[in-house]
Amino acid sequence: MKNKKLFLSLTLAALGGLPLQSQAQLQINSGSQYLMNQAKDMSTDFGDFTNIFFFADELSSFDVAKASGTVRWKRYTLESRQAFNTNTVLPVPLKMQDFPFTAYVNDPELRFSIDFVSPRTVRVRMLTTPVEPKDETSLMLAKEPGKDSSWKGTETGNAVTYANANGSITIEKNPWRIVLRDAKGKIMTQTRTLHDNDSTQAKIVPFNFIKRGSDNSRSINPVFSLAPNEKIFGCGESFGPLNKVGQKVHLFVTDPQGPETDQQYKPIPFFMSNRGYGMFMHTSAPVTCDFGATNINVNKLFMGDETMDFFVFFGEPKDILNEYTEIVGKPGMPPLWSFGTWMSRITYFSQKDGYDVAENLRKHKIPSDVIHFDTGWFETDWQCDYQFAPNRFSDPQLMLDDLKKKGFHTCLWQLPYFTPKNRFFSELIEKDLYVKNGKGELPYEDVVLDFSNPNTVKWYQDKLTNLIKMGVGAIKVDFGEAAPFNGIYASGKSGFYEHNLYPLRYNKAVADIIKEVHGENIIWARSAWAGSQRYPLHWGGDAENTDMGMLGTLRGGLSFGLSGFSFWSHDIGGFVTSTPEELYRRWLPMGFLCSHTRAHGAPPTEPWLYNEGFLKAFRQNAELKYKLMPYVYAQAKECTEKGLPMMRALFVEYPHDAGAWLVEDEYLFGSQMLVAPMMESGSERDVYLPEGKWIDYQTGKTYAGGWHTIQTGTIPAVILVRDGSVLPHIKLAQNTDEMDWSQLELKVYASDATEATGLVCLPSDNQLHPLTVSVKGHQVKADGLEGKVKFKVTD
Repeated sequence: MKNKKLFLSLTLAALGGLPLQSQAQLQINSGSQYLMNQAKDMSTDFGDFTNIFFFADELSSFDVAKASGTVRWKRYTLESRQAFNTNTVLPVPLKMQDFPFTAYVNDPELRFSIDFVSPRTVRVRMLTTPVEPKDETSLMLAKEPGKDSSWKGTETGNAVTYANANGSITIEKNPWRIVLRDAKGKIMTQTRTLHDNDSTQAKIVPFNFIKRGSDNSRSINPVFSLAPNEKIFGCGESFGPLNKVGQKVHLFVTDPQGPETDQQYKPIPFFMSNRGYGMFMHTSAPVTCDFGATNINVNKLFMGDETMDFFVFFGEPKDILNEYTEIVGKPGMPPLWSFGTWMSRITYFSQKDGYDVAENLRKHKIPSDVIHFDTGWFETDWQCDYQFAPNRFSDPQLMLDDLKKKGFHTCLWQLPYFTPKNRFFSELIEKDLYVKNGKGELPYEDVVLDFSNPNTVKWYQDKLTNLIKMGVGAIKVDFGEAAPFNGIYASGKSGFYEHNLYPLRYNKAVADIIKEVHGENIIWARSAWAGSQRYPLHWGGDAENTDMGMLGTLRGGLSFGLSGFSFWSHDIGGFVTSTPEELYRRWLPMGFLCSHTRAHGAPPTEPWLYNEGFLKAFRQNAELKYKLMPYVYAQAKECTEKGLPMMRALFVEYPHDAGAWLVEDEYLFGSQMLVAPMMESGSERDVYLPEGKWIDYQTGKTYAGGWHTIQTGTIPAVILVRDGSVLPHIKLAQNTDEMDWSQLELKVYASDATEATGLVCLPSDNQLHPLTVSVKGHQVKADGLEGKVKFKVTD
């Protein structure tokens, strides 16, 4: 039998042993993928007794001026130890058994280097082989990293330190260790050495790499310290608690079927700590981050990659996000219309459906800019062939033109997989445009487009070009999580490195052709990897229609924003079943006070299909966002310049407020509005407010920082504005094309403040203009807007 171990496990389960589900999970966690595209747990390889371990032992040579040298790695093996009927694992020095011994080294000396990229960013690289990697352009990096001269190096007896005004990085020579300190000299984190085990009975495998007994491949495991009360955030669109300390996070692109599990559509190899540092793991190989999950002392980064290439950032959250997005690219700015309401379902099947939804939106006066056609615009539902079904779309060009005249842009669904029944299946095989298996044939029953092949990208973009030239505004970049892990790609790499990179290639292919034809930067994507933030926007997948589905969705959006992405959306009310009206009402404010807004579900979710009361509530939320569009657009523009999220965890703006680091069911919408959604039924909720005064957007009541129980307004959410803010509003329009940007209302929110500040960004010039309004007298200062905008100031 091919897999006797699995057969035995399942047999034991059936005979009354472990439940089948537990056995399946056991197989996944042991390193074998029991279910296709389940997250790869890299940590299991670093507990395998058949592998050889190399511990970073000492700095064997180093040039201070060049910040490069070599580290000696000591060879070890793992052995079990039994004491009082308890078995533990200990690392033990190993004498090399390689043959011929003259060809290999027991304790290799391998390259280690530091590059100084900016005053807040350093790059640390370590090799696990004497073979230098080839220089190649990284799709994850937006540009070649810069060079900075502010870091000054000094050498003492046992250490080399590079420091500037923002902090320092020290390389201790023996035992080898990296120590990161903040501007005040406080240790933020440091690598673990074997000597750190002296004070503990729970022996921790220190900073190491392995050589696998199975195939001699190598993978590296950087191990850093954790400190009391340290908190870690990021790692992509993660649906668990925002603080990752105590969690094991798998950075492996999957289709988790919704925001309720530990899997991710959009894992990002980046995280930041409340102690003042962040790290970007520049790799596309699978990574498992053990943030104190198996030992509270340490942050173990189990990497599939054989090379360590880390960018380390110093500063507060805003500094770190800005520095990180300087490396991987600032989020692109989407067009104004994309910030409006998107109306969708699975699916509108015909030209008549398109006209009907447009007519209902305008008849019921629901401000809206986008109508999305999902899986059913083809001749056969789900069978992507890039053509409107002739028997249901008699004149798609006329429909697109008519919808545009009514102020509607259109979005079309598609995916990168082609089943054997798809008419392009044979063509893609004949033209060699697909991901292959080790034999050079199909790894799946379906063809999966190989976006690492320029010919595939051209074929694909040619198909989309015809639609975009017809007037289609956006493409739904669905799926992309199932790139064959064991596949062979045109890039010359296997799926081990291409699987996670696939969403980035996919996002880029669609965004590039839309920008080429329309000059606009817009897609609607589900999967992502580092670098995808350059190609907005992404949505949160198929949420369940429950309170916890709502919470998981919010956590996912906040975590995604803490990973370098400005723009994100979700399906208001959830996706899977018909949304209960009470839940849908509570979800609406979170959906509209989000960078992008879409009503979408497997069952219909159009508001006129509920009742008049719900229709009114939906309209009220839509009108709120459309009136706030000048605020939304200006905040979005600032996000693209600073790498900030529109949906923002409180601590990003308030890093010195200890309470702000603990809140995960509230968020800042931009820099000046705070939103506390109703996660359960009721008319009030406990709300934590950061330091300062806050003014209720709906009632005008003022609250001080701290905890409060606050009643919702007519919109079922707590919506507050920071004291000293001016929010630009615009006259209500039914779509963004009809908005008159020459006249704006400036609403002043002030309690203790004597002046209010804000931002305006006109779509005509796409430039940020600071606003200042005096609380008394309402004098307006708006540099660069003289003669362009008339302001009406209100309290």
